[in-house]
Amino acid sequence: MSETSRVRAFLFALAVAASPVGATGAFAFDGQTTTDPRSPLDAFRAGGRALRDGRTEEAVSSLQYAASNGHAASAWKLGRMYMAGDGVAQNDLKAFETFRRITIERGDESPNSPDAQFISAAFVTMGNYWLEGIPNTYVRANPQRAFELYFYAASTFGDADGQFRLGRLFLEGQGTPRDPRQAARWLSLAAGKSHYKAQAVLGHMLFAGRDVPRQAPRGLMFLTLAKEAASETDTWVTEMYEEAMRTASDDERGVALRMVEAWLKTSGRR
Repeated sequence: MSETSRVRAFLFALAVAASPVGATGAFAFDGQTTTDPRSPLDAFRAGGRALRDGRTEEAVSSLQYAASNGHAASAWKLGRMYMAGDGVAQNDLKAFETFRRITIERGDESPNSPDAQFISAAFVTMGNYWLEGIPNTYVRANPQRAFELYFYAASTFGDADGQFRLGRLFLEGQGTPRDPRQAARWLSLAAGKSHYKAQAVLGHMLFAGRDVPRQAPRGLMFLTLAKEAASETDTWVTEMYEEAMRTASDDERGVALRMVEAWLKTSGRR
């Protein structure tokens, strides 16, 4: 089977697996029609202006129109709004189905596509929903399907968040047999893209020698980078960092500091 055929087969399987029993027909955004004379891009921009001005109903209508005509950024924005209840009633199932539409209609595009970031993020968010499920809906927890979606985003699009989440599943043996070596590989790819959660988990593994050969300075470097990037709510990152700093030797701290400085210079942040 060619790569294109493999991708299309995967997306078809995704569509079938995600459909509720008896569901038929094309996707729709709340009955949105396509009679609007604007281009999808113009509708997206109009939706953004309406949101900034507090005209939520108009914004949603414009974004629905653009999304119905293949504008991935509009569909992504709508999905995020439904997830958070931002200007619309919070509805995880609507969010799920919005992201699902992106993955099915646009999922076989090149990772160099202008919309690749929205397409890959939709795969990751779908994976998140499948991992936990949505209560009282047809979306039941399915870690194996979450693994497949993370893997697709991580391998096809090089999505850092997908790589992080894939690494966690390998580390925990969730949706796939436990494989610390593969976990470290995917976490390392995400950490190299400055994904701070991946840096924290990988740093902890390396510093403690958990499932991998111990590399204390390198682990402490990643933990330091993660701690600096983490938000105040990411207390687990701070706790990992502080524990490592308490137990590290002076030499390990010194080497880690030089590694952090070299990392920041290489990444252009200094």
